Amino acid sequence: MSINEAFNKSAKYYDKWVKKAISCFDDLFTISIEIIPFPKESKIRVLDLGAGTGLFSKFIIDKYPNAEFVLYDVADKMLEVARDRFKDNLNKFEFIVDDYKNIKTKKIGSFDLIISSLSIHHLENSEKQKLFKASFDVLNKKGVFINVDEIKGETDYTQKLYWNNWLQKIRDNKIPEDQIEASIQRRKKYDRESTLFDQIKWLKQAGFSDVDCVYKNYFIGIFFGMKIRN
Repeated sequence: MSINEAFNKSAKYYDKWVKKAISCFDDLFTISIEIIPFPKESKIRVLDLGAGTGLFSKFIIDKYPNAEFVLYDVADKMLEVARDRFKDNLNKFEFIVDDYKNIKTKKIGSFDLIISSLSIHHLENSEKQKLFKASFDVLNKKGVFINVDEIKGETDYTQKLYWNNWLQKIRDNKIPEDQIEASIQRRKKYDRESTLFDQIKWLKQAGFSDVDCVYKNYFIGIFFGMKIRN
């Protein structure tokens, strides 16, 4: 099963699932919105990489009602959910069904804000580095990159600690076992997590300044970088 097929199978229940499967969900997106540096009235242009059902973009349009969006995802059924979510504002949204590793070959213009949530960890290390550079290249001056994503433990011990903590918390939340098993299989088959320090390093190498992991909870963190070009 391909990754888009796997996520398409979860499209109908994904929103409810992720809010239970990520114990720090509220913190992640509250903080992610807080660190966006633009005034609320700004007409910013936003690129959502691996947009899925549009959850991250929903938080942004709630704060930035004048924003315009390009939602990019390989899973068409997930984007159908996003299209329905934004049906009252479709004039502000463009939906692209494609692998976002191809953004440099697409004529998608430039952006003030690039976001991603729980997606880039599916790429190999070299692919992450190329995507960070491609994201830097399509950002406007003083544009911002925010990535909510998984983090690999620095050691076998910490990686096991992260995994066991996640399993315990999702089972404590009484999530249906079939959904738990499907998520376990997706993580084992498709996840290519990278360490915190490698991701920080690659963002800096791509050209970003003010790079940081502004929040971390076990295997999930918020990565931030800003583009400043003289």
